[in-house]
Amino acid sequence: MNAVYISPNHLISLPCYKPRQFFSSARESTLSGRTPLIQIRGRSIVSACLNVDVAAHNTSKSKLEKTKDVIEMEGKFLVGTYARTPVVLERGEGCKLYDVEGREYLDLSSGIAVNALGHGDVDWLKAVVEQAATLTHTSNIFYTIPQVKLAKRLVDSSFADRVFFSNSGTEANEAAIKFARKHQRHTTTNGKEPATEFIAFSNGFHGRTLGALALTSKVQYRTPFEPIMPGVTFLEYGDAQAATELIKQGKIAAVFVEPLQGEGGIYSATKEFLQSLRNACDETGTLLVFDEVQCGLGRTGLLWAHEAYGVFPDMMTLAKPLAGGLPIGLVLVTESVASSINYGDHGSTFAGNPLVCSAAIAVFDKISKPEFLSSVSKKGLYFKELLRQKLGGNRHVREIRGVGLIIGVDLDVSASPFVEACQNSGLLVLTAGKGNVVRIVPPLIITEKEIEQAVHILFQNLKVLDK
Repeated sequence: MNAVYISPNHLISLPCYKPRQFFSSARESTLSGRTPLIQIRGRSIVSACLNVDVAAHNTSKSKLEKTKDVIEMEGKFLVGTYARTPVVLERGEGCKLYDVEGREYLDLSSGIAVNALGHGDVDWLKAVVEQAATLTHTSNIFYTIPQVKLAKRLVDSSFADRVFFSNSGTEANEAAIKFARKHQRHTTTNGKEPATEFIAFSNGFHGRTLGALALTSKVQYRTPFEPIMPGVTFLEYGDAQAATELIKQGKIAAVFVEPLQGEGGIYSATKEFLQSLRNACDETGTLLVFDEVQCGLGRTGLLWAHEAYGVFPDMMTLAKPLAGGLPIGLVLVTESVASSINYGDHGSTFAGNPLVCSAAIAVFDKISKPEFLSSVSKKGLYFKELLRQKLGGNRHVREIRGVGLIIGVDLDVSASPFVEACQNSGLLVLTAGKGNVVRIVPPLIITEKEIEQAVHILFQNLKVLDK
């Protein structure tokens, strides 16, 4: 197998070395003016000398790659937990996705708000390939450099003092549940019973594992798996008075709230609501947990969604966009919370491994730049303005809301036929809320031209709402 070096004028094929040998040669090559790259589908990326065939992409399709066959095989071999869209995606680049039949889609779903840098970001790819060739996984028995570097970046840029890594958003919320219970046990004195209950809110979504599911408001998600974790009270999102009264009873270990609800329908909290929660929690020793799994890390045009309110939590959960599509989750905590946690209280085999942390560093370093965040805010305002111009006058459109590049178009009818029509026109969007909200969460790198293209397709398909 050969490694491919790409210079401005030549493709140079060299024998494939072992990883350490390869990167030594790569450094030497860079110094000599030759960039160590591999060309995939016409794009130049850094090569890790993987054992893959780098021949020209074979455009002929096997039976397996055909849409119908793939869908049939999925139905035969996978557990039926997903009502999938009948599209078989094969590759992506930037804000575009391509299916096995060659159709192009403008992606405003981002893998459910995950692919913040789009598909195939060169810096992300370089980080992943280099780390994969160096060290992928060790478990948390040992120290690893990428994990510590990422943790420092997260702490330095937030309210938090420490980080716990997990593999997903629901795992992050499970950890926060355990940390809240342990913190209350650790800090309760004078023979009192520690607070063990939780507050969550209407339209809230925190995950599908049993603890996080208990905090998720949709009854249809919870009912098939009852009994689930007891002690959760659901209140109306934004009802500060009810929350304050319940917190002051002294039985609440933690309050879980999304500063901006994604799955619930793109609803933003108010400063007054979050500040009231903060004040009540401070009075009673209750922990305030912000779930920013979907709305955090630049999605709103700020690094953290709660920065817009000037209200800060005791814990924050994060996941979706951080590793650019690789599985990661985490809980950011204050020193007060961290001091309650001992060796063995929680853990994960895969969490925070070198591969995923290197990917996350590449993502974080791009998104956290002030100019990048500013561009998200500007594009979000432009997107909403165009939506209001083109869609706002339609009788089925009740509201266009959101912050940055998390936008909801609230309809008075089901959004599903509209979403399907857009898909058939080459635009991928999602539903949210009770199925009546069009959820728009594009890659944060989307261009104004792509925004205009997206709004045009949305406008062209409004007629579906009348059927």
